[in-house]
Amino acid sequence: MAHIIVVGNEKGGSGKSTTAMHVATALVRMGKQVGALDLDLRQRSFARYVENREGYMARAGQALPSPNYISLPEFEPAKLDPGENPFDQRLGAAMAQLQATSDFIVIDCPGSHTRLSQVAHSLADTLITPMNDSFVDFDLLAKLDPETGAVLGPSIYAEMVWNARQLRAQAGRAPIDWIVLRNRLGAQQMHNKRKVGEALTDLSKRIGFRTAAGFSERVIFRELFPRGLTLLDLKDMGVDTLNMSNIAARQELRDMMKTLNLPNVAVDF
Repeated sequence: MAHIIVVGNEKGGSGKSTTAMHVATALVRMGKQVGALDLDLRQRSFARYVENREGYMARAGQALPSPNYISLPEFEPAKLDPGENPFDQRLGAAMAQLQATSDFIVIDCPGSHTRLSQVAHSLADTLITPMNDSFVDFDLLAKLDPETGAVLGPSIYAEMVWNARQLRAQAGRAPIDWIVLRNRLGAQQMHNKRKVGEALTDLSKRIGFRTAAGFSERVIFRELFPRGLTLLDLKDMGVDTLNMSNIAARQELRDMMKTLNLPNVAVDF
C-alpha cells in the first residue's frame, strides 16, 4: 500500500501547494513513485503547479522528475447507489488508480472544510499542516484566552483531525503522524515567534502533533511557481551557482524532509 501524505488546513495562503509540490518532487528525485491529487476543485493551485511544470518541460525540451498527477474522475449521478456520496466515489476511484503504481500519494486539500478534505484526512498516514507563524493562523488549531494567551482547547481544524483519527482507529489503521509546519519563520519579531512556539508546544502535548520548521518567506517561491519548478530543479535550469538565499531554502527543504521521517526514505539531496 502506498504511504499517504495529506497536506491540509482550513486557511488559505499558508503554503500548502508549495509544500505539497516540494515534498512530491523531492520523493521522486529520491527514486520513489509518487502519485498526486488536488482536492481543491476551485482554485487547483497544486494542479496548476504540475501543469506549469509540464508546460516548462515542453518549452525547454527537458524532462524533469515529476509526480504522477491525476484529476478526480467524474461519475454520472445515475450510476451511484442510493445514498452514495459522489465525492467519496470520485476520491476512492482516484486512490485505487494511484495505489497500484505509487510508493507515496501526496494529496493537497482546500483551505476550507469540504467532504473531500474530511475523507482525505482520515486516509492520511502522514498529515502536514503548514501554518504561517502567527497567532492569526494559530487560531485554526486552538482557542486562546485573549488576556493570558493560555490555550483553552482545540479549534475547528484540530477537531476535524481528531475525528479523522477516530475513524482510523475504528478501521484498525495506524495512527496519523501529524506535523504542524511553521512557515514564514523570520529573523524579526522574535518575541512573537517565541510566544507562538510556546503555545504550539503546549498544544502539541494536548492534541498530539509534532512541530517542524518549514519555509521562510523568499522571493524564489514566487518565481518558481509559474514555471512549475522547485528548489531541487535549479541546477537543471542551468543555475550552476546558488545564492545564499537559495542554499538556505534547500537546507530548509532537506531539514523538513528529514523531520517527516517517511518510511524507506533516506534524504540524500
